Amino acid sequence: MEFRQLRYFLAVAEAGSLTAASRRIHVAQPALTRQIRLLEEDLGTRLFERQARGMVMTVAGRALVEEARELLAHRDQLRGRLSALGSGISGRLSLGITVTHLWVPRVSSLLADFRRRYPDIALEVYPLLSGPTLERLREGTLDAGLLYLQHDDESGILCRDYHRDVLILAVPEASAWTRQPPKRLSELEGEDFIWGFRQASPAYHDRVMGHFHHHNFHPKVVQYGADNIAILSMVAAGLGIAIVPDSAAAHPMPGIQYLCLDELDDCDMPLRFAWRQGNDSPPLANLIRLIDQRSRTES
Repeated sequence: MEFRQLRYFLAVAEAGSLTAASRRIHVAQPALTRQIRLLEEDLGTRLFERQARGMVMTVAGRALVEEARELLAHRDQLRGRLSALGSGISGRLSLGITVTHLWVPRVSSLLADFRRRYPDIALEVYPLLSGPTLERLREGTLDAGLLYLQHDDESGILCRDYHRDVLILAVPEASAWTRQPPKRLSELEGEDFIWGFRQASPAYHDRVMGHFHHHNFHPKVVQYGADNIAILSMVAAGLGIAIVPDSAAAHPMPGIQYLCLDELDDCDMPLRFAWRQGNDSPPLANLIRLIDQRSRTES
């Protein structure tokens, strides 16, 4: 039994005769007659009684009408759904983005733009740091992520440069540094620093420490936070000071003041949009295409 035969059957059932059905669906009457006969042979029962005034459905024929309509409707729905999935206008897309970067205008506007263009794609956004994001990309449990990444030494990972952070100093509002900000990193020697764990973002950690080494600066770390939100919460509580990406200032937190230093501005922190090589997800391809379009427009 073929979908084509069901469509021919319904045409004859609705028109009441082979001649009228032939004209309606633009199929030669002999070919139409043959397909109806093949359908009856396949089902092992007669669907029509041939009479002088037309075709009269049998009990089996009447039973098949609704079933045929449902089958054809389901086929059309399935065809449309698969077409939408294949073209990337429906489905799901999972992204790993740090909480602080979700507030960065260039990141939030990208998500909003993608949502406007592809409203039927379910975006799954996970607040993940660069280390866990990279692990999940390699495992294939995440489609893409915005992360700090040394793109030239990560086999199997493809990426696009998307945003550039610099570093800023976060101090409690009550700190003396707010009244007389430091001009050089060397002035911060001996201060209590709050830091993040290297495994949370190895590329970020190594780049920052390399920059400090270049300036012969050695922070005294006395507290650790799991992520920038935790670190900043500890700064606000007066437990120490911290050096964080300037993206953290996109979502101000009470009790903190951010200070700029020329020696921190020199540390360029590239945030990259990355995905696993071989991921052929159509929604992912559409997001990459959108990123490329936005980059060309902004350049």
